[in-house]
Amino acid sequence: MRILLVTDAWEPQVNGVVRTLTKTVSECRAMGHEVEIIHPGLGYLSFPLPTYPEIKMCFGAKKDIEKRIRDFAPDGIHIATEGSLGQVARSLCLKWGWPYSTSYHTKFPEYVNARFKFIPLAAGYWFMRRFHNSGGCMMVATPSMRDDLEQRGFNNIIPWARGVDTETFHTKFRDEENSVYKDLPRPIFVNVGRISVEKNIEKFLEADLPGSKVIVGEGPHLETLRKNYPDAIFTGAKFGDDLSRYFADADVFVFPSLTDTFGLVILESMACGTPVAAYPVPGPKDIIPGSNAGVIDDDIAKAAMACLKLDRKQARAYSLTYSWTACAEEFVQNLKVPPMPERRRFWKRLRRLGGKFGTNVRLRLPKRLRRDKDQ
Repeated sequence: MRILLVTDAWEPQVNGVVRTLTKTVSECRAMGHEVEIIHPGLGYLSFPLPTYPEIKMCFGAKKDIEKRIRDFAPDGIHIATEGSLGQVARSLCLKWGWPYSTSYHTKFPEYVNARFKFIPLAAGYWFMRRFHNSGGCMMVATPSMRDDLEQRGFNNIIPWARGVDTETFHTKFRDEENSVYKDLPRPIFVNVGRISVEKNIEKFLEADLPGSKVIVGEGPHLETLRKNYPDAIFTGAKFGDDLSRYFADADVFVFPSLTDTFGLVILESMACGTPVAAYPVPGPKDIIPGSNAGVIDDDIAKAAMACLKLDRKQARAYSLTYSWTACAEEFVQNLKVPPMPERRRFWKRLRRLGGKFGTNVRLRLPKRLRRDKDQ
């Protein structure tokens, strides 16, 4: 199939959303699908999102996006993010009556509320419902996230699982004799990820734990944490084999976030053999219970201490049950694709009209073709 992905989150950003999308695209291409990506790096006028400068808000992109969609003539369109590019793509699909899917990667209302207390959660969820409920389906990573969003008025929710690269993240990187933590008191409790206010890292740093607490990553909240928690070790961002070593050489990975919808770092830590301590919230409570690879508890220190008793081989074994190939297959199956050959005729006619009338074409896919059908 010809798949168009629209996303405001893309390389060189480093986060779970980008890793999910890049891995999915790679697997889709390996399966023979043709994938076109509309992302902030295509030369659009942009400026950094306040408090999250890695994310770029793009302007003046509508004409180019419309041309790219017309020229590519996709079978399926997936809009991954709710930012400026996602908003443009959504408006075009609605204008044309072309079905599309979306995915819920981030608890955007909680992120906004954590930074700007005067913006209520209700306003954020109104915005998110308006964006996602107009699509053919919204993909979510876990059952508990689905249940939470259904209670908040979201509809057409379907599952889209995640995977982990078990070669990049591997127990082979553990080296107790030459550990990256060899000069620190054991046990080593580590957190890896973006250092921002919504990640709740303070709860980890305030926990009553022996040994050493290590924070791996960068972000806007880094200097505040350095100042407030001088006993913690802050290593900065790590990549590639170095990152895998920081996972593998630790004794416990502590994941204190209350706002992540999944938490890919949980699987990456497990793949390195390091068990995970977390709160019983969406994401961790879908992955950890029954795995013998981690512990969830309302007391994060209690969960972390319990992880010290777990078998690291069990953590590695559990991570092997998550596959990026299966993730991509489920993604493709979820796409909303009009039947063939009508979709080809639609794009051919739209290209012809678009060239004649510019970007004001309001050609719509016939209603009978907008119903959900198999590709």
